[in-house]
Amino acid sequence: MTQSPQTLCQALIDAAKRAGADAADAMAAEGRSLSIEVREGKLEHAERSEGTDLGLRVFIGQRQAQVSSSDSRPETLAAMAERAVAMAREAPEDPYTGLASADQLAQDWDLDALELCDPSDEPAPDALQRDALEAEAACQAIDGISQVQAAAAGYGHHAIYLATTNGFSGGYQRTGRSISCTGIAGTGAGMERDYDGDSRTFQADLRSPGDIGRIAGERAVARLDARRPQTGSYPVLFDERISSSLIGHLLAAANGAAIARGSSWLKDSLGQQILPEALSVIEDPHRPRISGSRPFDGEGLATRRRAIIQDGVLTGWTLDLASAKKLGLQSTGNAARGIGSVPSPSNWNIALTPGEQSRDDLISGMGTGLLVTSLIGSTINPNTGDYSRGASGYWIENGEIAYPVNECTIAGNLLDMLKGIIPANDARDYLSRVVPSLLVEGMTLAGS
Repeated sequence: MTQSPQTLCQALIDAAKRAGADAADAMAAEGRSLSIEVREGKLEHAERSEGTDLGLRVFIGQRQAQVSSSDSRPETLAAMAERAVAMAREAPEDPYTGLASADQLAQDWDLDALELCDPSDEPAPDALQRDALEAEAACQAIDGISQVQAAAAGYGHHAIYLATTNGFSGGYQRTGRSISCTGIAGTGAGMERDYDGDSRTFQADLRSPGDIGRIAGERAVARLDARRPQTGSYPVLFDERISSSLIGHLLAAANGAAIARGSSWLKDSLGQQILPEALSVIEDPHRPRISGSRPFDGEGLATRRRAIIQDGVLTGWTLDLASAKKLGLQSTGNAARGIGSVPSPSNWNIALTPGEQSRDDLISGMGTGLLVTSLIGSTINPNTGDYSRGASGYWIENGEIAYPVNECTIAGNLLDMLKGIIPANDARDYLSRVVPSLLVEGMTLAGS
């Protein structure tokens, strides 16, 4: 690319004005990524990608249109602007669309404090391949592993820039480094698989590939000889690997777009008790080295720390400008967008108050129940909160893991489930969603 993302955004804004737009915003994303996969000790797949993507949104009165391209030639920018303006003139009016007012825009931010971009050199393909091979070898060394389905390592570097006709201009860079491994244990119809992986902003923070491969193998072997559990009502412990999905359902129901549509099981719950009194859900987009951190949102508004749930009580909705206008409220600075899409509300970094007990403590107190380590499929009624998902994991008897289970369904209602959750203290604080293992006292299990 011969022009910076900032220069391209300004060129798009200028082209939109010349084409007749009343207002506009532009995004540019420049990125490069490298991924390596190995199999049976040899390179299986290598992929490198580099590119620049451009997005332009224009406004004609209360009408808007969005276009995107990966071609940054000047004639393409002009054509994008002309096409977007022509589309906007034919679009229906939307009384809730528009840019932020000048006093809403982010003014100052400290990118250095967020540590979004690792300054160390990009890893060479050989280094990524060595990591993947080490993970594969560690997995294969576990007794009972029949094969390693996949072992991979990757790296990415991306630069994002946003500019608007109302005076906002800003951008940041982000890096990511990852290792993953999936092991298969057993043979034929008795095969089981499981995985482990790690993804970090800074390469130095990444867990060792040998540790990742070993854990993937141990998890796969532990699932051998799985049975279907008993049908009935039992306590269910959601393992930390998948427990954030429960909080994710809560966040989706508190999303301003769902509230504005009236399609949320939380729509009448503002100011009411949703979680136990000791628990809060805090959003903090300014945590250093975390993938969900960012200084401003997709509409140029400053991001900020806020309590979505405070002492168990739902305090507010997650809002972008459009959903806030529909509800007569102010944006919470949570607009997310892709290059080719208009903004919509989304959450950044989330943390649930941890408990005082370990996961083992919760298991020992369960008596008989289910430890869920994997969820399959999803049937969530957005209006009622009725919950039903396929699950697998481990059966608990007398407060101890008895045997692996699969092919079962767990069901309940999210309002009831969340009001009584008991958190463990095992959350990983380097994730974007910091949620520990969660115990739900009573759920319906459909098994054998």
